[in-house]
Amino acid sequence: MSANSAWLDELAWDKDGLIPAIAQDAETGDVLMFAWMNREALARTAETGEAVYFSRSRGRLWHKGEESGHTQKIREIRIDCDNDVVLLKIEQVGGIACHTGRRSCFFQKYLADGSWSAVDPVLKDPKDIYK
Repeated sequence: MSANSAWLDELAWDKDGLIPAIAQDAETGDVLMFAWMNREALARTAETGEAVYFSRSRGRLWHKGEESGHTQKIREIRIDCDNDVVLLKIEQVGGIACHTGRRSCFFQKYLADGSWSAVDPVLKDPKDIYK
């Protein structure tokens, strides 16, 4: 971790030491995914130039793309006006951010009949991504 971590102290971490992080395509502005970060994940993201998140289900750091190869190259790191949300403007390597094989995790759309519909295609079968 960087010797100067004062910038991390300026963030409003939750009671579990986490902060929400949104990954946005730096070119198109499309929101690709949402995840959590702890201090170490955000520090590593800033140091390496690739997105590192904290997996609550696994209880450990998760380098995006560690299994799939679909890493996220950081173009900018921003925070919101309350310092409690991180926005990562990224380049999505391989064009797939979602574990379902889609470009974005936000592929389901609410329909007027009160249902959800998957409106974005699967670009690659997850069985071919995760061995």
